[in-house]
Amino acid sequence: MSLAGTISTPQKWPSRQVVVSVLVLMAVLVALGVIAPNFFRYSNIINVLLQASLLGILAIGMAVVMIVGGIDLSLPANMAMSAVLGALYMRATGDWTVGPLIMIGAGAAIGTVNGFAVGRLKMIPFVVTLAMMTMVSGATVWMTNSLSISQLPETFVDVFGARPILKIPVTVLIVAGLGFVLTTLMRSSIAGRWAYAVGINEKAARVARIPIARVVVGSYVFSGLMAGLAAILVTARLGAASANMGNDGMVLDIVSACVVGGVSIYGGSGRVLGALFGALLITVLSNAMNLMGVSFYFSLVIKGAVIIAFVAADRRNGGRS
Repeated sequence: MSLAGTISTPQKWPSRQVVVSVLVLMAVLVALGVIAPNFFRYSNIINVLLQASLLGILAIGMAVVMIVGGIDLSLPANMAMSAVLGALYMRATGDWTVGPLIMIGAGAAIGTVNGFAVGRLKMIPFVVTLAMMTMVSGATVWMTNSLSISQLPETFVDVFGARPILKIPVTVLIVAGLGFVLTTLMRSSIAGRWAYAVGINEKAARVARIPIARVVVGSYVFSGLMAGLAAILVTARLGAASANMGNDGMVLDIVSACVVGGVSIYGGSGRVLGALFGALLITVLSNAMNLMGVSFYFSLVIKGAVIIAFVAADRRNGGRS
């Protein structure tokens, strides 16, 4: 692979995985129209869009990290910790303006620790973020004693809640706009090209004098910021924060959303919009299985099989290129 090819514009989108995902989504929607027509009720569609958008925020953070060649398993735990810290402050003081800043700051701080460990200390991303997930989850449960933090300022809930504009929740509009902006920046900006270059070939990126450590650290900081943003929106939607917000099953959904959306697990390939589409597909699948009475544990088996299938397809595509 030439150095020029490494820092050139990323491969065109949509990828084969995205095309397959679109076909799968269409097939699922057709099946739901026959088996569970209640799925297409307005209230259920809005609920699906809200779930998909909140999952999509975390998938955006994961997508950027995966493009650089890493992975962040601590995202759900980071979101829960950030939400709890902000909620504790707001309940104690009644100040709704500082609470969201605490959530964003806490998410970024945890992301910075992950990024420093991976980018500067050259530690394995999987091990670092798994350990961080364990520590943060334990600390959140300890702080809350497994109880929800409620009685938050009504202004916070009103401002950041899922209020509709033209019958579309604000959260959905925020995530959609964020996806388009980040897709453009990742494709056109210098930082975005650096991210793809590091994910494709780190050695070639080093020869090109790309600041690899800064790119890696930056990707994890951004991932932490997305966890903080998700903490704000989820807390406002529920009117409370708890350690259970970051359950372990969310990691599977986030990774699934990225993989089925065409983001390569091997780095250097994918689009943020693809991750958002993957979040929508995973949410629709989960909702469909719930409507059809599929066991929660069997649904995990299905999601795991989906990841394996798409990673295998990604591996074959990588081998050809």
